[in-house]
Amino acid sequence: MENLLQVTGLKTYYHSKSGIVPAVDGVNLTLHKGEILGIVGESGCGKTTVGRSLLHLYKPTGGEVIYKGVHITPKNIAQYRKEMQIVFQDPYSSLNPRMTVSDIVGEPLDIHHLYASKKEREEKIAHLLNLVGLNSDHARRYAHEFSGGQRQRIGIARALAVEPKFIVCDEPVSALDVSIQAQVINTFEELQQKLGISYLFIAHDLLVVQHISKRIAVMYLGRIVETAESDEIINHPQHPYTQSLISAIPIPDPDVAKTRHRIPLEGDVPSPMNMPSGCPFRTRCRYATERCAKECPSLQETAPGHSIACWNPHY
Repeated sequence: MENLLQVTGLKTYYHSKSGIVPAVDGVNLTLHKGEILGIVGESGCGKTTVGRSLLHLYKPTGGEVIYKGVHITPKNIAQYRKEMQIVFQDPYSSLNPRMTVSDIVGEPLDIHHLYASKKEREEKIAHLLNLVGLNSDHARRYAHEFSGGQRQRIGIARALAVEPKFIVCDEPVSALDVSIQAQVINTFEELQQKLGISYLFIAHDLLVVQHISKRIAVMYLGRIVETAESDEIINHPQHPYTQSLISAIPIPDPDVAKTRHRIPLEGDVPSPMNMPSGCPFRTRCRYATERCAKECPSLQETAPGHSIACWNPHY
């Protein structure tokens, strides 16, 4: 498959009063054209920072982001804003309450001069709203008049306004009710099939990511620790952290749930400002050895399409 996005050694460090915080520390990713790649991990692992760093909403500290064979830098990112968009996590804070839906969705059209007349602008806005399951009459209303799911659809319409090829979906359903989550996820899937857009889908819910993504990357403390096809990573996890995450997925069948072996994690997540030596997961890993304390494992392929960063993988 043709690569759309290639990320190599991505690093993003924050500067605080207490020192430097490595939010993302050497992430490698490949996204194919028309593919949905999911990123999962617990809160604070760096998922959102990865997504925003790819778009230079956060300035990367190091590494390379190559889009369609071009190295993206602060100098040329403006040329690619039309092709690379984002849908934010919180539909309540990501929409301007003083703007009508027409102004919110139409703003990207205004910035990039994507219409020849006022009538064409209105037609494009109406088309975008219909595309995400909203009525064109909604264009005259304000964001606070809509439910959370409808607001997120407005955010999706805004991202689609410039006909992007790649969208970062930054936990787009985590702030929504479960019933609404399914509707919004179905909207993402329908749009992907219609328009052939590539998604980087960030979430902490493994089942949501498994449903929508072709491949999954698991993050822990700023690093990718495992990548594989969605079903493969759910059914055959190899990294101890991934195994623990999957063992915590609730099962609706009580008889099956009773027989399931829960793998609890030991200790607390280390502070990014005081990372353990060697493997960042070793302080919570039941398989840790002396080598884990001395050397940090890199992501290595253990089977076709399945890579892990672990000295002691368990199959």
